[in-house]
Amino acid sequence: EDPSSSSSTQNSVAPELPGFYYDPEKNRYFRLLPGHNNHNPLTKDSIQHKAMECKRLRLLEEEEKQNRKTTRAGLNSSMLLQKRQLGLLSSTSYCRLVHELKVNCMQRRKIEIHSPDSSVAGTNNFKIIVADVACERIFTVNDVEHGGCKYGIINLSGLGKESLTVEMYDNLYFTNRKVNSVCWASLTHPDSHFSLTHFSKLCLMGIAETPGCASLLPASLFSSTNPGDRPGMLCSFKISTAWSCAWCLNPQADNCFSTGLTRRVLVTNVVTGHRQTFGTSSDVLAQQFATQTPVLYNGCRSGEIFSIDVRQRNRRGQSWKAIRLFHGSAVTSLHLMKAEHYLMAADMAGKIKLWDLRTTKCVKQYRGHHNEYALLPLHVNEEEGLLIAVGQDCYTRIWSLQDAHLLRTIPSPHPSSKDAIPSVVFSSRLGGSRGVPGLLMAVKQDLYHFSYN
Repeated sequence: EDPSSSSSTQNSVAPELPGFYYDPEKNRYFRLLPGHNNHNPLTKDSIQHKAMECKRLRLLEEEEKQNRKTTRAGLNSSMLLQKRQLGLLSSTSYCRLVHELKVNCMQRRKIEIHSPDSSVAGTNNFKIIVADVACERIFTVNDVEHGGCKYGIINLSGLGKESLTVEMYDNLYFTNRKVNSVCWASLTHPDSHFSLTHFSKLCLMGIAETPGCASLLPASLFSSTNPGDRPGMLCSFKISTAWSCAWCLNPQADNCFSTGLTRRVLVTNVVTGHRQTFGTSSDVLAQQFATQTPVLYNGCRSGEIFSIDVRQRNRRGQSWKAIRLFHGSAVTSLHLMKAEHYLMAADMAGKIKLWDLRTTKCVKQYRGHHNEYALLPLHVNEEEGLLIAVGQDCYTRIWSLQDAHLLRTIPSPHPSSKDAIPSVVFSSRLGGSRGVPGLLMAVKQDLYHFSYN
């Protein structure tokens, strides 16, 4: 049973009565009140929240005692090794099952965050964390108490086996807008002879009628060097209400990024300033560029997924749409697999589907994810064969990519709430090529490491 699902508290002897709640401890019925009532705890919402909190605490206690059971019967390291030596398991199956054991054995440890500025670390809640390609640094978006967001970069070089410490750097830029999407970008500046790594931030104002902006900042803003030597903001574009962003790494569309707006897609070249606009029939909530071709995949609020070849000129109507897929609910996240024949998509109905782009058919579905309204990302690690997603219920779930089997459900260290949904990063080399493997989880003001070894 899914730990986050609400189970009935009714005793098998006591039948369920409409409008009443049966308390097995007191052995009596209590009347339920409609809606939210802060003074009377006997509402459906409060009872469900209490039941979920009890399950979360029970699962945390089991995790600390290492009482977790593997999801497949009889799966253990000695049995796997014995079957491998007897030739009963292929190399592929053996590696896949070993990764499942690693997932089951991950233990949570809290990371100590250091900062040159004592006011940076541990003062604001984490909202988004995104790792760069090498997993050496993590860009963070933190909520500010008086409203808005501020940004920072965490250096993972100190994430060693002996110690779990990281350094966090802040900068002077912050926004009173809601940051809705973040992605890393690699840009070669025309006035320089070396490549600078930047990240593109997409900022969304809380009021839908107020324009948002897309900003490109150099990562060197976040360092311990003299602030006077730091470069300023590279560029900032004012746009309408924005939902998503993506950076193109294909050389045929070099220095271009896309923003998913309300009923249109905007592709911008940050060097020349040239823009292409593609009109859509719905808000674009998720985007990702392919790397082998300059093709952009878009997921919409209507549930439609379509691709755009950005080399073509924008036309009237929607004849430029190539591949078209359809979900039953708003698409919140997209992930294109490395071979670029398959696309993973998640929606607001909690469904995660793997689509074959050659046949435009769903080939696998990963069950157990929980989402109703939030823009929640997917994390795919093809090397380890794992899919990771954090649900609106604050549980982190890990599936096997091959057979869509749910391997583990990790409870949040903090009580579940709308402002406490964890943000995660998973890599086999956290901190660089010689880094440590594991799962990073940012929730509230804390950062945790789940060792994967």
